[in-house]
Order: sequence, then structure tokens, then C-alpha cells
Amino acid sequence: MPARLLLTALTATAALLLAACQSTTVTPFAEQEDPLASAPAIERGLDADGLAALMTAEFAGQRGDYRTASQGYLAMAERYQSVALIERAALAARFSDDPTLFETTARRWRELAPEAEAPARLLSGLAMQRGDWQDGLEQRLALAQRGGHAELTNFVEQAIDEGANLPPLLELLHEHLEIVDTSRAQHHDAVLATALLEAATGQSARAQARLDTLDDSHAELPELWLTRARLALDRGDAAAARRASQRGIDVSPDDGRFILMLAQSELMLGNIEAAEAQTDILLERHAASNDLRLALAQLYLDETHPEPARRLLLPLVSGDDTPALAFTLLGAIAEEEGEIDNALLYYRQVPPGEHFLQARLFAARMLMDDERLPDARSFLRIERLRHDEQAASLAALEVELLDQRGLDAEADELLEQQLRETPDSDELLYLRAMRAFNDGDLAAMERDLQRIIDNDPNHAMALNALGYTLVDLTDRTEEGMALVERAYRLAPDNPAILDSMGWGYHRLGDDERALPYLERAYANMPDQEIAAHLAEVLWELGREDEARELIREAHARFEERPVVDELLERRPEMSPEH
Repeated sequence: MPARLLLTALTATAALLLAACQSTTVTPFAEQEDPLASAPAIERGLDADGLAALMTAEFAGQRGDYRTASQGYLAMAERYQSVALIERAALAARFSDDPTLFETTARRWRELAPEAEAPARLLSGLAMQRGDWQDGLEQRLALAQRGGHAELTNFVEQAIDEGANLPPLLELLHEHLEIVDTSRAQHHDAVLATALLEAATGQSARAQARLDTLDDSHAELPELWLTRARLALDRGDAAAARRASQRGIDVSPDDGRFILMLAQSELMLGNIEAAEAQTDILLERHAASNDLRLALAQLYLDETHPEPARRLLLPLVSGDDTPALAFTLLGAIAEEEGEIDNALLYYRQVPPGEHFLQARLFAARMLMDDERLPDARSFLRIERLRHDEQAASLAALEVELLDQRGLDAEADELLEQQLRETPDSDELLYLRAMRAFNDGDLAAMERDLQRIIDNDPNHAMALNALGYTLVDLTDRTEEGMALVERAYRLAPDNPAILDSMGWGYHRLGDDERALPYLERAYANMPDQEIAAHLAEVLWELGREDEARELIREAHARFEERPVVDELLERRPEMSPEH
């Protein structure tokens, strides 16, 4: 029976069963023989078990138990080899908050429907989420080789923005270009993606040559001129960016991306009036878009032109639904102009939400920089009274500002006062634990972190902080690793926790097991400490050239790199110059 009929038959079958129960005189089971005892076995279509499983899955989905629904559909998809059912299983798994189940259903979907684009996209997205950009690109390339829309350029842009390890991705694209049919409609997507990666890895001449070749055959492609303009902006060549943007407008007059890039290039060239003319065109086309006004204002601010930014933002504060970011940006503009009290007024209007703490930080720091420390502290005290639900975060913010100015005694006093008022505040206990760590008082740190864990056994960051400290600085390695593993089960994609997992396995002597955790951590959050850990594990595994290359990259990437420097002091043979 076709899978789509399996699903539509469920309700009808159930209705028939109920009608039969209501209209027939039923003989007790104990008093009748099994009427199907001599019937042949059902080999195709729905039998009782299949019907029960599908109905269970359907009802589970209706009541929001998506995990059970997905598992039921998955089992039936395996039984009936049904693409429709595996697609339904993947949809339910997507809402199940179970990434392993989601990936399992997506992989099975790809096996049942190898030509379908959706499972390949899902698997690529899952790989990106866990920081495995190489696997994500492999999924996209497999889709491209089947003639699908792999959107390789978009993938590469995200990888660059997220700080992914680019050379392995570039190698995959080079291999793909060697075997792919250049006559395919989507071949240009791979060429543009490769050029972006080449430019991002310092191979600008090679990237430009690749784009020149594409220009000869696909000059009408908007994506070609978009890539040219983007690369020109990245290397600071505003004139080339303007030429590419204008050519893109000729090719695709209604594409707002070219107008935005043209405005940006005019700004870089100092042509403010020309830039404003372009932004006016965009605003005319998208008159109701607050997000566009905010983005354009940020563009002007990035190029240090506050007045055009202010003109873009002021219309947003006249209504009842002013975006919080508008108040923050107007506050920053007023602060830059020396209008301290006006800036304070804007910062205070940012409501609780995404930009709330940032605005209070800007306001307090502005007052402190203006030699008005009492006013800054009074402002934060009043804000704690106005926003009780944010009191702990505001107190933590003030403690950190006082620490930055060397006012340790005032910071200690404030922190202890706030903890007397809210003794079980996770945020304040965590802050005190970190300050104790910085002071070298590991016992005090452990007491506060353990208190957080006692109050909330699922506090992943406290589990990780305590576990990592025990692993790295004490001989209680196994005890610490148990805490880190608990944190990992709660937040398996957190880069800090991935780093702790990798470093913990290294400390236990299992570098093979440590490596993938550290690679994922560094891909998700390029950080000098993670770089040092990964380099040391690579060295221990005999991959000395890779370790030295990573250290060389860390030297170029991070101005301050205390953990990398400590590693080289301890193991000078790992220096790239050795």
C-alpha cells in the first residue's frame, strides 16, 4: 500500500472499528474462536501492529510528544520503506529537542531518497550547528554533484563569518571543481564559493583570476558582481567595489544588495551625499522596514558619519514600537558628540531584553569616563530598583566595572551586599567563584560553584567550570572529568565544554579521543586557549607540522595569547621557528 494511503487510511480505519463496536453484538473473547486463526500472514499493507504504531505516532504528535511520534514514524518507515513516513519522522524529530534523533531520521531519509535535496540540506545544517563545517560542505557538494541547488556560496559566507577552519573547505572545493561538469547550471556557484575562500585565505590573485574567467562566460550573473563587490570591500578597494556594484545594478536593477554595497563604497570614498542618495532609494522601496533603517544607521556609524545615522534613527523614536537598538545607537551618537545627559536619557529608555544590559553598561562606563563615578553608581542602583528582575545582572555589571578601575574593595563590598540580599543567585555566586579563581583561592571557588550545582544540578556552566578546574589544576582529574561529562550531556555544542572534554581526555592520556572535541571547539570558537590545547594534542599524536601551523596561526590571530605563550615556554620544541 502506498505510504500516503497509510496515513489517510488511519482515521477511516479507526472510524470503521468504532462503528463496528457500536452496531454489533459482541461475543466475549473467551467464548469465541479466533476468526483469523487460519488466515494467511499479512505481508504487505497495514496489519494490526502497523496500524497501532502509526496511530500511536499520530496521536503523540498531536499532543506535542514529538520524540515518540518521530520514533514511531521512523520504525514504520523502516518497515514499509516509505519516503513519506521518513519525511514525517524527520519533521517530528525537528521539534523533539533531540538532535541525535533528528540526525538519524535525516540520514535515513537520504538513504531512502538519495536524489532529494531536503535531507542533504538538513544534514548539512546539523553539521554546521555542531561546528563540523567539513561534513557540512561534503553534504552540499554531494547534492551539487546530483544537480541540486547546493547554495555553496551562502555556505562559504557563513563559514567565513563563523571563523571556520578554511583550508580543508578550500581543498574540498578544488577537488569538486576538478570533477564537476562545467556545463551544469550551478557550476558557477562552486566557482564563486571557491573564489571567496581563496580570497579569505590570502590567495587574492587566484580568486580574481577565477572571477575573471567566470566573467568571460557568465557576465550576466548577479552573484558574480555581488562577489566582486564584496571582495573589493573586504580588501578596502572602494573604487572597485563601486564599479562592481554599479555593474550589478545594470544586470539586476531591483536587487537591493547592490544598492547597499554602492552606498557603502560611496561612504568609504567620502561621498556622503551619493551614499545618502542610495540609501534613500532603499528606504523608498522598503518604507516600513525598521530593520533596514537600523542596518543603514549602523553602516554610517561604522564609517564614522553620525549625523546621517541620527537622521535615519530619529523617525523610529516617534512611535510606540521603537526598536531597543535605536535607543542604544542614538545614545552612542549623543555620547560621541559629548552630549552626556542626552545619551543617558536614550540609554535608560532601552527596555528589558536583548540590548538592556548593554545600554546600562554603556551609560555607566560613560559616566565613569567623565569622572562621575558617584553618578554612575547611583544610576545603576536606581536601575536595580526599577528592574528588580535584572538586579543581579546589574550588580554583576557594576562589580566588573569597579574591578576594571582597580576599586576591588568597593567591588567586594557590593558583591557581598547583593549576595546577602539574594544568597542563592547563580549569577552572583558564579561571579564570586571566578573572582576567587583569579585570586588563586580554589577552595572558595569550589564552594560557590558547588553551591550553584546543589541548587541546580543541571547548571552546565558551573559543572564545566568546576570540572575543568579540577582536571587542569588538581590531581582530581577523574572527579573533574565526571563533572565535565555531565555538562557535555546538557550542552553538547558549547565550545567551552567541548574544550574541557578534549582537555580532560588529554589529561587522562587519551589524545585520540581528545582530538575531535578540541577540533569542534576551535571550529566553533577560535580562541587562544583552545588553540594551545589543540596544538598540544596534535603534537602528542605525531602531527607536529599541523601543531606548529596552528601555533603560527595563533600568533597572527591573537594579540594576547597567554596560554599559547605558556605552552611554548613549557615545550619550546613546538615553536614554529624551532
